[in-house]
Amino acid sequence: YDEGGTLTEAVRRRPYQVVLFDEVEKAHPDVFNVLLQVLDDGRMTDGQGRTVDFTNSIIVLTSNLGAEHLAALADGEDSDAARGDVMAMVQSHFRPEFLNRLDEIILFHRLAREHMGGIVDIQLRHLTKLLADRQLGLSLDATARDWLAKAGYDPVYGARPLKRVIQRQLQNPLAGLILEGAIADNETVNVSATEGGLTINDRLIEAA
Repeated sequence: YDEGGTLTEAVRRRPYQVVLFDEVEKAHPDVFNVLLQVLDDGRMTDGQGRTVDFTNSIIVLTSNLGAEHLAALADGEDSDAARGDVMAMVQSHFRPEFLNRLDEIILFHRLAREHMGGIVDIQLRHLTKLLADRQLGLSLDATARDWLAKAGYDPVYGARPLKRVIQRQLQNPLAGLILEGAIADNETVNVSATEGGLTINDRLIEAA
């Protein structure tokens, strides 16, 4: 509080921006008092007494409240079926004067298993680039993509485990093979899947 706050300073310098408060339900109660000022008056006063204009900023708040109700839905069931239970938790956690200052409360649909294929491709771009920097190619067939999609999906957390699965089941074993000299320069690495797990160039690998 002795210096200009990180948030107020950022908005003061660039007033046209999106401000994201992730998992806002975990914030200290004092944060909501400050947010009330922003949502009501479009301004915030920092610890040095400087008032910063937020009228050109978009405020986005995310929350995991009620996630268990969404996780309990059957695959393909509309998330709106759980809206009542989710909103009951939201209303019991946040003060009415805070909720009444929000323009919109949006319930996001639970991530479905059929969405995982596209997310696998997105997550693999980073690994593909790392290998390309070493003049190595990466080719995953449909069985490998399906295996990663299944292993990286969680009904509660969606695709959050996927990054860790790719790291342990593919990236780390690949790094080990490269260090061993089992993968030559300018080679294309072929990844597939069997009942036992992923294979690299027809070699069954273990998670690292």
